[in-house]
Amino acid sequence: MDQQWGDCRSVKTFKWALLRSAHRGGTMTNEVLNTEALAKWIGERMGSPSITVEIGGRPSGGFSAETLLVTARDAANTPFRFVVRLETPEPAVYPTQSDLVMPEIEIQYRIMDALRRDGIVPIAELLGYESDDRILGTPFFVMHHVDGVVPIESPPYSSEGFFTEMRPEQRTSLISSGLQEMARLHSLPLNTIDLGWLAPAGVTPGSKHLANLWKSFGDDELRGRSHPLLDSAWEAIAAELPSNERTGLCWGDPRPGNIIWNGTSPACLTDFEAACIGPPEFDLGWWLMFDRTMHELAGLDRLAGDPTRDEQRSIYFQHAGRPEIDTATHELFAAARYCVIVVRVMNRLEQRGLLPADSMVWRDNPASECLEMIIAERG
Repeated sequence: MDQQWGDCRSVKTFKWALLRSAHRGGTMTNEVLNTEALAKWIGERMGSPSITVEIGGRPSGGFSAETLLVTARDAANTPFRFVVRLETPEPAVYPTQSDLVMPEIEIQYRIMDALRRDGIVPIAELLGYESDDRILGTPFFVMHHVDGVVPIESPPYSSEGFFTEMRPEQRTSLISSGLQEMARLHSLPLNTIDLGWLAPAGVTPGSKHLANLWKSFGDDELRGRSHPLLDSAWEAIAAELPSNERTGLCWGDPRPGNIIWNGTSPACLTDFEAACIGPPEFDLGWWLMFDRTMHELAGLDRLAGDPTRDEQRSIYFQHAGRPEIDTATHELFAAARYCVIVVRVMNRLEQRGLLPADSMVWRDNPASECLEMIIAERG
């Protein structure tokens, strides 16, 4: 591994390096964003023509959209806080789920809008979506800011932050509440929320389709490079995933860090860039895999009250009102997806000139360590 990235085999260092590099050279900055155009757009939707806006900064986050925190003020100087999410010109880090051609940011908005209108899970109030790239230079949407706290992930929330300061029973309640919201989302009938378009026409949605989609996506990103762990994982996944299963809306990236919390209660679910049509276990496997990265992979003991993965699996199925089933293959599938995402992100950094072409961090990283750990446990 090259010297610049040589310490990336620790979760903390890898994650921070990844975030810093991925956001370097972003598509928007406070200096170039047309705040007058944004103020006019927000004012029209608020029914207040005398709006001014201030850019408050960026939350740390993922790679699929540029996110800005904005404060708008009316003629009476009353503040209104918003979050602006802008389409980026870079390729998405997830494979395309739908055969409809639309900006990735529009897909996110349509999913959030459908969930917001249904009301079964907490979603930020949306101000609107704009497809006209002449306004801010790219499509965008605006939503109301939601107060609350978000578990840190770099370093893991199990090592510092508000999660460590909670009482044991509060930690149990927080994790259970997050799993409950995920189960509620999975209970939504697709025909009532108009999200069936997430599955391509002529395709039977489910685990088999998703596995083929992600493997093909990963193969393209590997560009002929060898990734033996992924090869082993895809072989097992293809053999073990069921073909007969219930399917519905999947969040795609469910984890405590994609929830804004009010105490131990979810105030808002976020980040639907990877949403798809699939079985509930597709999401549950990701949640449990990510839990592993915050504990065993990071070399951290589980805090009192923080449920084990077996306990979290049971909690989820209790909330879902379904018999508990094994999720080992879906946890393996989740780790394989995590590896593919890292390959994709590292390719983007290489294209920016932020990684040398001969760097091996696309393969030698905590995502691969997570996959290796899961494969080893399977025997």
